[in-house]
Amino acid sequence: MKISILGAGAFGTALGGILAGNGYDIDYYDSTLEKENLAENLVSATYIILCVPSKVAPYLLPHIRQDKPLIVATKGILTDDYFTEFADWMVLSGPGFASDIKEKKHTLLTVTDERVKKLFAAPYMEFDETRDKRGVLMCGALKNVYALLAGYKHLKPGSPENSLYLKMVAEEMKKLLEINGAKPETVELACGVGDLKLTCAPQSRNYMFGYKLSSNADYLPECTVEGLSAIKRIKRGEIKVPDNLSILEEILEITKGK
Repeated sequence: MKISILGAGAFGTALGGILAGNGYDIDYYDSTLEKENLAENLVSATYIILCVPSKVAPYLLPHIRQDKPLIVATKGILTDDYFTEFADWMVLSGPGFASDIKEKKHTLLTVTDERVKKLFAAPYMEFDETRDKRGVLMCGALKNVYALLAGYKHLKPGSPENSLYLKMVAEEMKKLLEINGAKPETVELACGVGDLKLTCAPQSRNYMFGYKLSSNADYLPECTVEGLSAIKRIKRGEIKVPDNLSILEEILEITKGK
């Protein structure tokens, strides 16, 4: 079976390593290739895995074959509107750093289809499951947004302040999911509180961007910060935002003009 992975970065190659270990034929797509040739290149793929940065995904999706099962492993996409033309798509998300997966450390991820669990079966991989694709996507984007403020406030992992912050954020995320037609309980899965805890820590780019922003309001990141991309989409109205979300309001204020 051939599986094409769109995105040859750290996470894409980590996922590819699991699949290759399970005996699948892996073909990577690099963003330097012409998008116009992509559909032709994917003819022989049984599955397609989307693992490019979230800001790239909307421009790439129109060139992907819609008659193939699509696994969305890109974290940072706020809405499932991008996938309405795909007959068969599923999501893989959660607290998994590429380096940990490559080192075969225990990793818990959330999937929205049993087929994903079978493809990525490995002794060090564990999965929880939901059919709430919209909720899993939103969690994967929102946790990056909230990690910015954790860094901005210099919250230390494991501290009482950080634990209280994570609890408050989880409640806000539930409100955001519910008003946008997703299931609030999805926040309790690995893709929600699990990934949130992992991202609200110094090893996260989003956390470190907020940390540096706290001492330099003009600071701009040198690499992709998914939380900042998600904030821009929130400001453009890509999702509904209820009133009185005090934490999100603070984040939008400190990133004004970014």
